Amino acid sequence: MVNRRPQLQIVAPAASAEEAAAVVAALERFMRDTAPALAPPRAPTPRSAWARAALLEATGHAPDDAAWQRRARG
Repeated sequence: MVNRRPQLQIVAPAASAEEAAAVVAALERFMRDTAPALAPPRAPTPRSAWARAALLEATGHAPDDAAWQRRARG
């Protein structure tokens, strides 16, 4: 997930630390209250045996012997 939320920072030499913090907190609350709703999580799509084999080979993992024998017979 990418954090696309801007990092807020107040540059106001005349403002006290408390005033700057209050402004930033108000902006963060506004952004949170007006942000679009999150999309519901999607169910993972099942991978085919070929895709699983490619992922295992690409990452240098050895395939599960029992799983390969079961698929080869089936």
